[in-house]
Amino acid sequence: MAVLALAAAVVASLAIGARPIPPAEVVGALLGQGTQSVVGIVGELRANRTVLGLVCGAALGASGALMQAVTRNPIADPGILGVNAGAALGVVAGATLTGGLGLASTVWFALAGAGVASAIILLLSTSALAASSPVRLTLAGVALAAVLSGLCQTFVVLDETVLQAYSFWQVGSLTARSIDEVTGVIPLVVAGAVIALLLLRGLDALALGDDSAVALGVRPGWVRVWSLVAVALLAGTATALAGPISFVGLVVPHLVRGLVGPSLIRVVPLSMVVAPALLLVADVVGRVLAGGSETPAGVVMAFIGAPLLVAYLAAGRRVGVA
Repeated sequence: MAVLALAAAVVASLAIGARPIPPAEVVGALLGQGTQSVVGIVGELRANRTVLGLVCGAALGASGALMQAVTRNPIADPGILGVNAGAALGVVAGATLTGGLGLASTVWFALAGAGVASAIILLLSTSALAASSPVRLTLAGVALAAVLSGLCQTFVVLDETVLQAYSFWQVGSLTARSIDEVTGVIPLVVAGAVIALLLLRGLDALALGDDSAVALGVRPGWVRVWSLVAVALLAGTATALAGPISFVGLVVPHLVRGLVGPSLIRVVPLSMVVAPALLLVADVVGRVLAGGSETPAGVVMAFIGAPLLVAYLAAGRRVGVA
């Protein structure tokens, strides 16, 4: 079912836009057949953003599920807890130093920023703050994201060239990268995904508590550190590609757990299928929502995810966990 939903989202991404194109013509355009304009629209413009949506969606879905497992916080998300903001700060710092937002020159800065932010969240998640309430950890993550975003703005105002590029990139969009740029960093996403998949049994053991995990032969410290590495690779690369898109990693793991249960052996792989579908749908909705213009996918995802976060926080206060 999830694979069919992803396939439908891919077809919609290729077919729907300012100029609707029938699915049969989409297939022909991908094979190099049809009119030059249709081949250009499908084979270059829409195919690029579809591949970008697949890569970023899979990365954000997996990183969200990992963060929720490591922090034992059901409302953890790379965007909410500041990992995306850390990656964005790295991108902006790299752009200021190198003179532009080109992916090759900023992706390593993004990974460094995501790694530092992930480390801070990991420390917070093992503190008394997290033990007292997952909501308080979330609020601490929101504060961290605000601080990092403020530092981003500081870098941006120092360089007018970076400011012009950042103003569009920072809302989260699938339009800014070429297919060569996307394929060039796919190995980073694959590396993060492989690490994540190798950690799943250990993370399932951690859900039973550290003592139980040790009894099962799992080393909790190593599992958490490597989870941090995976999150930094996945969220950092996705942010460098498309900007800081939030809420994908929050919404999708919740949906998936409702379908297949809490085991990460099922949740993470399925999240890597469902999340790209959701992100592509958000991108398609953004194309048709504003008529002749486009609403970035990051804005559409905010409209979907923000009410869910507020509802969860409100429910937490009602039961006295905040």
